[in-house]
Order: sequence, then structure tokens, then C-alpha cells
Amino acid sequence: MAYQLKSQALKIVSLLVFLVWGSCIQAANHPETSQPTQLSVNLLTNADQVFLNGYPVQTSLHKAISQRENFQFTAIAQRQPFFGWVVNSNQKNTLQVGYQILVASSLSQIQNHKGDYWDSGKVEGSQSINRSYQGKDLLPDSVYFWKVKTWDNHGVESPWSAVSQFKMAPELTDYATARYPLQKQDDYPKAIQSMSENLAFIDFGKAAFGRLRLTLDGNEGETITLRLGEVMNNKRIDQNPGGSRRYAEYQLDLKNGRNTYIIAIAPDRRNTGPRAIPIPEYIGDVLPFRYCEIEGYSGPLEKHQIIRETVFYPFDESESFFTSSDTVLNQVWELCKYSMKATSFAGVYVDGDRERIPYEADALINQLSHYGVAREYSIGRYTHEYLIHHATWPTEWILQSVLMAWIDYNYTGNKESLEEFYADLKAKTLLPLADETGLISTRTGKVTPEVLKSIHLNDNLRDIVDWPHTGILGLGKNEAGETDGFVFQDMNTVVNAYHYYALKVMGTIAAQLEKPDESDFYNRRAGQLKSTFNAKLIDPKRKIYTDGIGTDHASLHANMFPLAFGLAPDKYVDEINAFIRSRGMACSVYGSQFLMDAVYDGHNADYGLELLTSTGERSWYNMIRAGSTITMEAWDNKYKPNQDWNHAWGAVPANTIPRKLMGIEPLKPGFSKIQIKPQPGDLKQAEIKHPTIRGDVLVSFQNEPDKSFRLAVRIPANTTADVFLPFWSKKQAVTMNGQKVDFRNTGQFIRIEGVGSGTHEFEVTL
Repeated sequence: MAYQLKSQALKIVSLLVFLVWGSCIQAANHPETSQPTQLSVNLLTNADQVFLNGYPVQTSLHKAISQRENFQFTAIAQRQPFFGWVVNSNQKNTLQVGYQILVASSLSQIQNHKGDYWDSGKVEGSQSINRSYQGKDLLPDSVYFWKVKTWDNHGVESPWSAVSQFKMAPELTDYATARYPLQKQDDYPKAIQSMSENLAFIDFGKAAFGRLRLTLDGNEGETITLRLGEVMNNKRIDQNPGGSRRYAEYQLDLKNGRNTYIIAIAPDRRNTGPRAIPIPEYIGDVLPFRYCEIEGYSGPLEKHQIIRETVFYPFDESESFFTSSDTVLNQVWELCKYSMKATSFAGVYVDGDRERIPYEADALINQLSHYGVAREYSIGRYTHEYLIHHATWPTEWILQSVLMAWIDYNYTGNKESLEEFYADLKAKTLLPLADETGLISTRTGKVTPEVLKSIHLNDNLRDIVDWPHTGILGLGKNEAGETDGFVFQDMNTVVNAYHYYALKVMGTIAAQLEKPDESDFYNRRAGQLKSTFNAKLIDPKRKIYTDGIGTDHASLHANMFPLAFGLAPDKYVDEINAFIRSRGMACSVYGSQFLMDAVYDGHNADYGLELLTSTGERSWYNMIRAGSTITMEAWDNKYKPNQDWNHAWGAVPANTIPRKLMGIEPLKPGFSKIQIKPQPGDLKQAEIKHPTIRGDVLVSFQNEPDKSFRLAVRIPANTTADVFLPFWSKKQAVTMNGQKVDFRNTGQFIRIEGVGSGTHEFEVTL
């Protein structure tokens, strides 16, 4: 009886929390007026922010360009920029039906509602993103002011938005991706510990890229020793951390009196070479470190005297949140979200600190994960476009350029990058490597100089599957790599799964660009390859994929990629799922991106949650346990002895949690239609704020599997959503906003289509 009362009390508390949160999300980020917000130019929401040596300043953009300070600011090099805004309304089911944009050459003009460069007039339509400039020619090196107002389907005319500014570049072109300058912030120690009379140990709480600034009292001739590092050993900085984990030591000669010193970071030959992304002069070179030791200083030390100048691409931590009833999952989310900020220090997605070079595989995971935690698309687009002309050697990573282009379009709804690089993307499908059956190979003599030139690769093309392979990068000859024993063949299952998906995506891209003949071509090639792939690469007895033609070995990779890319026939999905589950996390942190997609797309939510919350050695939690505060390049040091502790390709949960566990993905480009398809497994409760280009999506659920499921969603104005709920039995009851809903199930889900903007509550009970 006592147990029943306690259980009922917990249910009541959970329901109250759910309902309170549902009412909270109705008001969250919801202005009192319907004024448009989050104005953007070429995907930049803060194009008018001015920086001085990386620090944001209060100086307005139009004033900064005439002052003598060495300011940094965004420059728009595209002759016809494109504009966007978030539509706001306190009413449900709101759609924009019209808008008006003003662009002016002076603040007084725009304040008087005059657009001397462009007055669009009232334009009918729902377009609130990617609206191309259509006014007089914008002049180089000039600042312009703009604002917008909207009309909605409820008959509401909004007030004018706040005024935003943007600056044109000194030289203009037809297409260019704009970027922010890098930003600095001052971080203070979380703790200072006196280890001995003249030795202080400082912990900043989290690792970050930056440099040290000290304010000290001293005497001429006094010298102190400074140590910076990422790894702690026996309560001190590990001076020999191994691999690519960082340690640095500097001597500082003090001057008389109180002085402020900046510790200039010595450049590392490995990450400042010709292929590395250079750090701008206004930032100075940086080092990833969490800990600092100051030895030989006799004076007292307070937190305000020790500052880490932390560097990152502008990042608003308030744009997203996630919390759940699982404490491990919450820690994993925070680790991965912070990693997006910390690893953006170069202004381009790079491979961490070892080389500071962009790679497609790093960039794809970084792109998806960054989109999951921030309303920020410029660094992802810039990196993708950079890699088109700076390709790296793995076969599959060449194909990933097509995937990144499609992800960019899905999240931004902007076609301009697709149009600009369409010919390059076609080359990146690697069609010249195909035989008469549609399968491609890098081992049959088809990799010609012409092919390499077309994909901008100054290297040899080689299949990778996963990384590292056995016997390299510190692994002994008998130590397994991360490919689950994959047996490389001329016709490689993983490579051809990628090729299929690239063809399928190119067909969709061609259709979006109104190239129907080319769309049909790519769709036919994808269909031909799918038939060949499944005829030649599935073992019909085991009903799973082998690694390639000529081997009966079946690896995790040979099965997770076809499932993630939509190749697996329905009749084999159960066996493929079972095989994938039997292999565990037999892949690298990179491979886990496609494992998690395969698991959730195969509707194995329980297993997905098991992997996300694992505390085993091959888990995200193990990175935390090992002492890292940024995701690592490998599950543990022993799996990649030269690894670093600041690698964004290890941050897969930053996109898996919003995309798969909470189920928020674009159904149409630019989130004009949203899918909300949570797959909680046995997770009891979770809530998320997920930024999109059209505004924030908020989702919360309370879950008692096979008993009840309560879902609250907040859908931004000017979009709709298809909401998926669990299907347990035809006897279950389903309500939306308290009203009973008739339903039809599709497999494990009920689909409620066309849910409009605003807050909605759903309940499934059995």
C-alpha cells in the first residue's frame, strides 16, 4: 500500500512538472509583441557586432569604420546579400502572409522608415529566410541599415523590427560566405590551490584554447615558472601527457611593481605548417589548457589576477539546453555542447590542435553537432566550401562533401551554395570510378589524374572505413584498430554505401535546383546501385552484409552504413539490427555517428539510449572519467595513442540527442516543416530547446513505456510540424490539447500531420 501511494505521488509530481514546463515553454523566448527578431544577413544574426582584439565592444558598426582603433567586424562580400528573420506571434497556427524590408544608407533614414537603397513594399508570401536583396547597387566598404515588418494570417501587422546593420567588404563578388571574427572572453580560475610556499596550482574548470594574462607584484630580477596543460597527474600538471595532449612551460621575468603580463604562446611546428588554418594576428597563437602552475612567486594570488583569454567562434550558450532524468546523459550532453564552442577556436572546423587542418569527416560531425546546439550556420558552410577545394585523401570523405552540402541546405533552406558548387558536388560523387554494375572502386585503375583534379585532391585516393587502422599511430601490429576487423576488398561495402547515398542526395539537389533530367539520372544510378549492392553484398543465409565482394567477413561497419543510408531491405532489417547490437561500440568516435543514426533509424531506441549513457571504456562518459572536458579524438588513449583531447568529431551526442532521441529534424529545407519524433526508450523524462533558422523548437516528454507518454512541444511561427507518438496497441487513447484524436499507426508510431505553431500537448495512454 505504501509503495502504491508513493508511486501515485511520483506520478502526480511528474505530471505537475510536465504541465508547468508546458506552460513555461509557451512563454519562453516569446516577445510581448509580434515584432520580428533575430535578423540575419547571409546567415549571420550578429553581423553588426564590433570587436577589438577579439573582445566585443559597444561601438556601433557605422561609427567603428571611421575610428582609428583596430576593430574587427564582419564584411559582406556578396553583391546581393540575403536576409532572414524570425516571425513571432502569441497565437497558435501563425503563418506569415506578407513582409516589407527597408535598407537605408543612414541611421536617420531608417529611423524615419525610409529605405533609400531598397524599399520592398509589402510583398505577399511566407518567405522569412533567404530573401535576396533587390535594391540599388550596394557600395564597397559601406555600412547599411535595415529592418523588416510582417503581416500574418490572423490579420496582425507587426511593428518594425529593431534596426540592424551590415558592412560591405572592400571588394564585392557574386557569391561569398560571410564569417564572424574570432571572439575572446576572460575566464577566471575555478580554484587556486597552494601546493607549497612558492607553488600554486590553478584549475579553470574546463579546457579551452587561449593564452594566459597575469597581474603580479614583483621585483626586478625575479623569475617565475609557468606551466600550462590539459592533463592532471597526481594533483599536478602532467608534464609528459603523451600523444597530442598539450603541455607547455614558460619562464617569466618580473618587473618592479604591479604589472600585467600576457604569456605569448610559442607556435608549434606541427599545427602552424602550410596546410594548417592560421590564427589571426589580433588573436595571437593559442594553446588548449585547463590547468596552470605558477612556481617561484612569493606573493598572494587571487582569482582576478589570473585570466585565461579564451578564443572561440561567437557562440551563444543560451540558444540551446537539454536535461533529462538520466544524469549520465546530461553530463554527456554538456560535454558535447561545450566541445562545439571550444573547438571553434580557428574559425574553421579543424581536427583539433594536433594539425589544425580541416577534414571532411571531422567537419560533417562538427556541422551536424553545431546545428544541434546553436543557431549558427556560417562556420559550417565556410568549412564545407573550403574542403571542396582542399580535399583530403579518404574515398568516403570525398563523398561526404555531397552530404555536407545537403545538410547545409536542409538546415538553412538556402540554395546559393548548392548553385555555386554544383559542378564540384557532381564530381564528388565519384561516378567515374563505377563499373557497369554501378559499384565503384579505387583499386581497378579508374583513379586517373583527371579524376583527382576534378575533386581537387593533391594526394592518392584510398578507402578508410574508420580510423585508425591496425598497426599505425602508436598501435602495435597485433593491436586492433577501429574497423572491427574489416576486410578490405576491391569492391568495398562501406565505400559503395556512401556512393549510393551521395547519388541519392545529388538527385534531390538537382531537383531542388530545377534540373529534372540530371535528377532523374542520379536517381536511376542510385536505384541501379541499390539493386547491385543488395544482390552482391548481402549474405542471404545470415541476412547481413559482408565487407565486400570476395570475403565472407561481416563487420559492424559493413552493416551500420547501409542501414544508416537507407539501403537495407525491410526483410533483413531485424537481422541487421541484431548483428549491429551484437558488435557493441566496435567503431571509433567518428564511426559512432553512423552507428547512432543506424540504431535510431532502425527504431532501436533502447539500444540507442544504452550507448549514449554507457559508462564503459568505449563511451562518451569515459572521456569525462579520463579527465577531459572537451570530447576526445578516441574513446581512450589506448585506442589512438597519438590522440588529442579537443576533437569535435567525438561530440556525436550533440546531434544525436536533438535529432534522434528527441526527434527534431527538418522535413523540408529551412525547417519550413519540422519532424518531431522522440524515441525515448526507457528514459523517463527529458526536455530540450533546439534552435532553428525559423526560431526555437521546444520539446518535453514524460514517459512510462507501454503505459503513458506525455509530450509538450513549442513550434515556432511560420512553420508546421508532423508529430510522432508511440504506438503500443489499437486500444490506446490519444489526445491533442485535451481533445481525443483518431489515429492510424505506421509501424511503431502514430503520425499527426500539420501541427501548427504554438504550444501543443499530446498524451498517449494504454
